[in-house]
Amino acid sequence: MDPMAELPEPSLYTVKAVFILDNDGHRLLAKYYDDSFPSTKEQTAFEKKVFDKTHKTDSDIAFLEGMTIVYKSSIDLFLYVVGSAQENELMLMAVLGCLFDSLSHMLRKNVEKRSLLENMDGTFLVLDEIVDGGVILESDSQQVVQKLNFRVDDNPLSEQSVSQFFKESPCLMAKVLLSSSVVGPAVSQRADQMVYS
Repeated sequence: MDPMAELPEPSLYTVKAVFILDNDGHRLLAKYYDDSFPSTKEQTAFEKKVFDKTHKTDSDIAFLEGMTIVYKSSIDLFLYVVGSAQENELMLMAVLGCLFDSLSHMLRKNVEKRSLLENMDGTFLVLDEIVDGGVILESDSQQVVQKLNFRVDDNPLSEQSVSQFFKESPCLMAKVLLSSSVVGPAVSQRADQMVYS
């Protein structure tokens, strides 16, 4: 028998799932990239099994139900990356490391439940920059941070778009602020002139 016949076909689809659980095993974020667990009920049951097997151990890798699982804990969070049983653990660890480092930068080195929940929009952006449809796009956290334009000294992502709006459109901002019901119609007309002149 040919030993090469037993090897699985190479594929770019290396990540089956990424999820983040709190220290009680409850889901905070989860993205599944194939139909291994098609329903939410099956996904949460799998997450519970994974959490029960990993939350009290010091290792970084687990094998469960024909899956390779790499994980990392931080304060009150558990981050997991899931691949097939044949998947290279180093590739999965690179994804996990990139996710953790990118989140650490975005959350100002405060990777914990409250910060994560307050910045969930940024968390999904980070994940989408690293993995898309199960394909690893990026494993360098500096590239992810640069693409998403996170800066430690700037405002958080949710406030960044508002502050950019105010910087880029002072005349439009004046119109919005001055045309409110608090300001009289004469001031509102003057704001219109500022915007359209």
